Amino acid sequence: MVTTRAGGVSVAPYDSFNLGDHVGDDPVAVAANRVRLATQIGLTPDRLVWMEQIHGRNVEVVDGPREHAVEATDALVTSTPDLALVVLSADCVPVLLSDDEAGVLGAVHAGRVGARIGIVPVVLDAMVALGARRDRIGAFLGPAASGRQYEVPAQMRADVEAHLPGSATTTAKGTPGLDLRAGLRRQLLAAGVSAVAMDPRCTIEDATLFSHRRAAPTGRLASVIWMQSVPPVP
Repeated sequence: MVTTRAGGVSVAPYDSFNLGDHVGDDPVAVAANRVRLATQIGLTPDRLVWMEQIHGRNVEVVDGPREHAVEATDALVTSTPDLALVVLSADCVPVLLSDDEAGVLGAVHAGRVGARIGIVPVVLDAMVALGARRDRIGAFLGPAASGRQYEVPAQMRADVEAHLPGSATTTAKGTPGLDLRAGLRRQLLAAGVSAVAMDPRCTIEDATLFSHRRAAPTGRLASVIWMQSVPPVP
């Protein structure tokens, strides 16, 4: 699932369902929003696993609740039911991955830097190590800055394209741009992932979503993936 700005208690400029605790919002409001998120997905707040995202390619395998956000990591992998993996974003690409047959999930924060240095292939390797198969993995790319709006210097576009082919584009203004979701989709399919779905929304264009590029400071959306435990047969 992916949240929007609506439904929380934070005040401007974080209004209202901000889930980021590192952006200057009132910690009490963020905590209340996180409890609301857990309630919405039918879990207790301790079953949500958060990350201290640093735009790197560190991946953490988790098998139970964490008291604090997992330090210095941009991806989580689990095979534990009723454990929700959470990605925070406000223009970067949230990537959710699942091999339903193996019961292995992944959640990735893929910003420009992380996507460029190859965080997604590292996550796929971690999932395979837990029993997943690339040809059974399905991927979902959440709302993010679109190629229509994501302006970058020409040199930066060329550099990212060299590391993540398919990401270079031209914006609606005719300037150099990046479409990270296009590059990530190409990368995932080339790695053998069975299917890649994409939320078409652009965070910069859509005022119902948080966007750091459109209005900073601002809040963070959450993209969440979890699997429900199967109740025992009576």
